[in-house]
Amino acid sequence: MALYEHVFLARQDLAQAQVDAMAEAVTKIVEDHQGKVIKTETWGLRSMAYRMAKNRKAHYVMLEIDAPGDTVAEIERQHSISEDVIRYMTVKVDAHEQGPSVMMRKQERDRERGRRREEENA
Repeated sequence: MALYEHVFLARQDLAQAQVDAMAEAVTKIVEDHQGKVIKTETWGLRSMAYRMAKNRKAHYVMLEIDAPGDTVAEIERQHSISEDVIRYMTVKVDAHEQGPSVMMRKQERDRERGRRREEENA
């Protein structure tokens, strides 16, 4: 089996519960094809670089997957049908990153900076 990172962007007007349900649907597809999802990260509602499909923001979700190639084809087919998915991308990787992804580390770093600024201003 091969290792993949799959990221999809969901519409901004969806609730977080709906986005989580979409991630669970991808997990079910992977498990039905004898693969497994190593890690699921929800990066939250973030601004996009430019407007896509009348959306300026999107819910970002990343999944690290260990599955055969036909699984990826099925996931991408489902995302292309869905009106809730704005964009998706799957990349084959040699190894999965240990610990949190770069995006999650960036969010933690930004929170830490905010705390320091509050302490300096107090």
